[in-house]
Amino acid sequence: MVTVDRTPGRRVFRVVNAVVLAGVVLVTLYPFVNIVARSLSDEFAIRAGKVNLLPVGFTFHTYGFVASDPTFWTNYRNTVVYTVVATAIAMIMTTCYAYVLSKRHLKGRTFLIGVAVFTMFFSGGLIPNYVLISGLGMKDTIWAIVLPNAISVFNLLVMKTFFEGIPAELEEAAAIDGMSTYGILLRIVLPLSKAVIATMVLFYAVSFWNSWFPAFLYMTQSDLFPVTVYLRNLTAGATTGTSVGADATDMTVATNIKAVTMVLTVLPILTIYPFVQRYFVKGVMLGAVKG
Repeated sequence: MVTVDRTPGRRVFRVVNAVVLAGVVLVTLYPFVNIVARSLSDEFAIRAGKVNLLPVGFTFHTYGFVASDPTFWTNYRNTVVYTVVATAIAMIMTTCYAYVLSKRHLKGRTFLIGVAVFTMFFSGGLIPNYVLISGLGMKDTIWAIVLPNAISVFNLLVMKTFFEGIPAELEEAAAIDGMSTYGILLRIVLPLSKAVIATMVLFYAVSFWNSWFPAFLYMTQSDLFPVTVYLRNLTAGATTGTSVGADATDMTVATNIKAVTMVLTVLPILTIYPFVQRYFVKGVMLGAVKG
């Protein structure tokens, strides 16, 4: 008897699947490898179009140029602070809201879900949001970045579905033993939800780390900018606190300084991701909407 894995069709499928996935990996990695190669290459080699996957005219000069700019490190520190604070607040609010929505006996549950889903398709608009943030006195503060995006409805629904899969008998037994609602959440539910929590932390952290438009919109002081705005200003040709192209030294690094800044910006995320990757698929699948 021929097993399913050894049938000709199955073998063809596995070969085609491997080829397609390998192609996807190569297409995904190529831009990043090219950026790294540019960051380590001589400016003239980049201008001549000689840099592809390997550095040409290997140099760390541009890294030294960026590292010597105090504005870059100030903005980098801001990004770390904004990401940590925003992720912590977002996780607290999303977890509490999702836990409440997971209770089918809750009165008004359908309305609360509808309110959340409504915001996925409709928003107040850019100008009303700007007027609101300004009216609340949150311009040029961390709260202008943290609070408006504190809850992602997609993450909320994933966590809600995950919590609904936890056996109700566990919570009922804890309640019979005299444990409060907050005690059940902290001592029963959250320890069983490490996978989805790690996944949501990753989603929120990446989102806040890469975000630049709220800071660009609500921040007017350069020492409050995150590093993504610093990078945006480089790309736009007007850096914050550094005038690229002003002299010969700047001209030397003008071509690959953006590549160096990109590499330094994504390094923390690349460093953290391997530690939460093992929870990623499990958290998304367990919290996925089931038919």
